[in-house]
Amino acid sequence: MAPAAAGEASGAAPDAAVAPLPVQEVAPGVFVYAAPYALAGRDNAGAIANVGFVVGREAVAVIDTGGSLAAGRRLLAALRRTTPLPVRYVINTHVHPDHLLGNAAFLGEGATFVGHRALPDALAARAESYLRSNAALVGPDFAGTRIVPPTRLVEASLDLDLGGRRLRLEAWPTAHTNSDLTVRDEATDTWFLGDLLFVGHVPALDGRLAGWIAVLRRLRERPAARVVPGHGPAAVPWPAAAGPIDRYLAALAAQVRAMVRDGRPIGEAGRAVPDEARDWALFGDFNARNATAAYQELEWE
Repeated sequence: MAPAAAGEASGAAPDAAVAPLPVQEVAPGVFVYAAPYALAGRDNAGAIANVGFVVGREAVAVIDTGGSLAAGRRLLAALRRTTPLPVRYVINTHVHPDHLLGNAAFLGEGATFVGHRALPDALAARAESYLRSNAALVGPDFAGTRIVPPTRLVEASLDLDLGGRRLRLEAWPTAHTNSDLTVRDEATDTWFLGDLLFVGHVPALDGRLAGWIAVLRRLRERPAARVVPGHGPAAVPWPAAAGPIDRYLAALAAQVRAMVRDGRPIGEAGRAVPDEARDWALFGDFNARNATAAYQELEWE
């Protein structure tokens, strides 16, 4: 069957007024938008996380959608500039708003929304605060943004077919969040790691520090031709790219454990790993929060 024209694939012609995200083809049929190191704001419409799509013979899978309806529409515009094939799946790698608040842009595509088994509950618990806080940050470009939860869940692993192209999805124990999911394109051995991997942008801890360190260890044992981080360049070599985040998380664990052992109060936790500041963008925005979360976790070891 011949593929539908671009307008037919979505039920409407692409909006010429929407500027496509500048995506890179990191491997044949694998396209990634490498986001800037930034907080969500009026100058970026919440497009601050790496997002992308994989094109098969029959259909496309989108992997994360950005932090607003506007960001999702820009990703869809980039996709439509690349291929007229229908979007069969929209896959969210975890619960954070910069990765999934663009989902609504794909509702007209007839796609199945896919996520970790824990994602629906995690999203329901945070939906109101995510919408309220990000509306204030993004401003008018946030208009129309709404929560679109997954309709197909990954318990442990799941294979999705795009027509001669298989994606392998895996759900992980609590690490960066409690809903981390990875996506491997088997045709090119390209592995989307979501926010299990930060490159350049300081990691953000919202799950379990010990769990994240353990999951990273497991990931590093598996080779891949390239990986796509949740924040950082469009694609990076593996497992070399894990070195800096591994070092940061290990140092955070060691220093916070020492604080707990020495009886220092949680209010001092934010002073942990000061030497890491020179190596990470947005260090001041996330490190104290990471250290406080680590303290709350590690004081009960």
